[in-house]
Amino acid sequence: MLPFSGETKYKPLITTFFFLIYLAGVLINSSIITIICLEVQLHEPMYLFICNLSILDIFYTSVTVPKLLHMLLSGNHLVSFSQCFIQFYFFIAVISAEDILLFIMAYDRYVAICLPLHYHRILSRRNCILITIGIWTASFLNSLMYVTSVLYMSSCHSNLIHQFFCDFKSITKATCIGTELLLIITALEFFSFIFVPLMYTFSSYVNIFFAIFKIKSRESRRKAFSTCSSHITVISIFYGTSLIDYLIPTYSDVVDLSFAVVYTTITPMINPIIYSLQNSKIKMAFLGVIKEIHFL
Repeated sequence: MLPFSGETKYKPLITTFFFLIYLAGVLINSSIITIICLEVQLHEPMYLFICNLSILDIFYTSVTVPKLLHMLLSGNHLVSFSQCFIQFYFFIAVISAEDILLFIMAYDRYVAICLPLHYHRILSRRNCILITIGIWTASFLNSLMYVTSVLYMSSCHSNLIHQFFCDFKSITKATCIGTELLLIITALEFFSFIFVPLMYTFSSYVNIFFAIFKIKSRESRRKAFSTCSSHITVISIFYGTSLIDYLIPTYSDVVDLSFAVVYTTITPMINPIIYSLQNSKIKMAFLGVIKEIHFL
């Protein structure tokens, strides 16, 4: 695995960059999880899903960055097939779970704004727990099916991966036999976990915006837009960078690497920051925890 093979003199800087990004991402997401768990006023469906997003973001970076840091620090870039498949399995599981969760979060906003009287019935505590279990179960089963199809492929082009983790593009570049099954499953994956959730998310926000424009109070409209803007920003960054990386034909390894760095390391770090800046309850809870720590 040779992610930065031609940048030997910059390895200390690259190592420091990824370590700080990983550390910041883990600390920020852990803070969000802790605040939501400790503050009773945040024990609502929306914050349960934000908590799950932070857990996913920690897993997201933990699947890729620690192995990269080990390679940069040790100089050992050899990765066994089993290590590659395990990393690929967990990466697909996490990205599948995030796809579903982002759609569920859009549905949560739709019910809250368009069906407010039915909100606590539709998204009751029991239903939210079932939804959360369903997200994690579906993502791990889906990843198992996906990785199983990879096992039928044979490497014949090269055993070099010009990426910092085992992903779809890097694996298919090194193979030439058995890719037909993987491409079929990939097409089904794209339809089931990207196209369908995006279409439902889009239709949810169309209904949300129609409902918001009917609200007469300017303050109520502002609050409604505020609760949606953070989620729209997260969706735009997540899908924008990942779809550009996977759908645009490969022009250079540097371009692929740059987009991969953004959506696997930087995006998981800024997601909780976006939600914190846009959500007054999280900000108040965070300031309350800081005041308590300072008082102690």
